[in-house]
Amino acid sequence: MPPATCVRSSIPAMVSEHPLLREEVGSIAVLTLNRPQARNTLSEEMLTALRGELAGIAASAHLRALVIAGNGPAFSAGHDLKQVTARRSDADGGRGYLGRLMENCSSVMLAMLRLPQPVIAAVEGPATAAGCQLVATCDLAVASTSASFCTPGVHIGLFCSTPMVALSRNVARKHAMQMLLTGDSITAEEAYRIGLINQVVPAGAAREQALALARRITKESAAVIKIGKQAFYEQIEMSIADAYRHASEVMVENMMMHDAIEGIAAFIEKRPPRWDDR
Repeated sequence: MPPATCVRSSIPAMVSEHPLLREEVGSIAVLTLNRPQARNTLSEEMLTALRGELAGIAASAHLRALVIAGNGPAFSAGHDLKQVTARRSDADGGRGYLGRLMENCSSVMLAMLRLPQPVIAAVEGPATAAGCQLVATCDLAVASTSASFCTPGVHIGLFCSTPMVALSRNVARKHAMQMLLTGDSITAEEAYRIGLINQVVPAGAAREQALALARRITKESAAVIKIGKQAFYEQIEMSIADAYRHASEVMVENMMMHDAIEGIAAFIEKRPPRWDDR
């Protein structure tokens, strides 16, 4: 594996103190949640940093995939409840702050879905509440045997309504409802069984396996991956008839692209394709 290069871009020089670290491993970006002392909670600062880095990655011509990982014993414990509690003393009891926080978090999740590059979660340790939401929002997820997943809001008087959006679009309704209603934690093996994650790997191996999966994807045409990811999320919210209509239109546009012409020719000529990413 080529050495990881730390890219500071919007990250200040003291990267170790920043809530989010960015690296590039070849054509793969790696964002690491970096608040291990706070179990990588999605603080205001973390969400803002994620939005900024996602925007930069989306605009990058050379980055072809994104891996999201976490430093320390937890992937992410969700929202920073200490920050939330501190705003209870606001004149409105914190309502305005909470509205902005939820909007910011939702914007990050939507930015991940709209990112041209595929996003892969590398999960070590617990992914809780909005941390579970983050995993469910990623296009793919690799988790180690140390990982666990839960939406435990009911235990503290909060239904995990925003995590519910991503969770319910990844697993069957009854599995999602059981997690939401009970707040119970599930293992990586159970998360794999119900379709929340793609792979279970030994403890400590999630990042390397996520990078290996990303490398497989980056061998393909970036233009084709982009059009395919966008079409996937568009059609999945449509009726079956509208989905076929939309997918047919996308297929025609795809088949007119340079890389589709090249890929078909390479298949017929029994040679490796030469992608031009257009």
